[in-house]
Amino acid sequence: MELIDGIKISNNKIAEIKKRIDEIKNSRGIVPSLMTILVGNNPASQIYIKLKMQACKRVGIKSFHINLDKNSSQKNIIALIKNLNNDSNIDGILLQLPLPKSNYTQKCINAICPSKDVDGLHPTNAGLLNLSKNWDEIIKKNILISCTPLGVIYLLKHSNIEIDGKIVVIIGRSNLVGKPLSMLLLANNATVIICHSKTKNLKEICKSAEILIVAIGKPKFINGDFIKDGATVIDVGINRVVSKLCGDVDFDAVKNMNIKITHVPGGVGPMTIAMLLENTLKAFNNRNM
Repeated sequence: MELIDGIKISNNKIAEIKKRIDEIKNSRGIVPSLMTILVGNNPASQIYIKLKMQACKRVGIKSFHINLDKNSSQKNIIALIKNLNNDSNIDGILLQLPLPKSNYTQKCINAICPSKDVDGLHPTNAGLLNLSKNWDEIIKKNILISCTPLGVIYLLKHSNIEIDGKIVVIIGRSNLVGKPLSMLLLANNATVIICHSKTKNLKEICKSAEILIVAIGKPKFINGDFIKDGATVIDVGINRVVSKLCGDVDFDAVKNMNIKITHVPGGVGPMTIAMLLENTLKAFNNRNM
């Protein structure tokens, strides 16, 4: 087994982002800014917000935070977002998910100005990604892309794992990970298979993967029976079992296999935060071109 070190790769990326922000600050006297919004007091979400704000401080991004009551109405959340859209001091807006009431999640996301949508979930940004022909076009257009999928691509590229022409199986079809990740992989010339809860012969399909990406939210669901010898395994899952975090892959069951793999924690998670910083800088640059 060869471990893909998400902490090391994210630290290198964060150092690069800090350098770019320092250059902007020294030459123009301004820095990017990010507003995070949390509705309610979900403990996991509070931890994620804290980590994001710490990361902003690390690179020199101004971070602001608003915590709304869990009973806040859709109308009130959208009103706040619209005010932030019009605030020239805010470059990026992040609405922490999940919301207490999921039935209006997409409407709230849709209210975020696409140019400030650092989570890359607005239909405009999703559409720009889907319409892009290749990776070079995505980079050239400075598209704001969902942070976790972008982090997965960055992990693969900076671990010298070839994507071009490879068979990639994604387990999970969410708007947050599976769907945008499939577009990013296609833009890098992979052959992509998306699996989900209704997929038949899942083990056999996964066994065909040269790169297997798991994002289903089921603790330790994937074992060695799903994985091809020599494959790369990216575990996107974050699950709390008793007092410990684990992924969707049973790490102990596959650690003696001939594979490259990310660990949970320390794999995709750090890259997600690094890509949030990258998107915030991108949003700043797009608005100040």
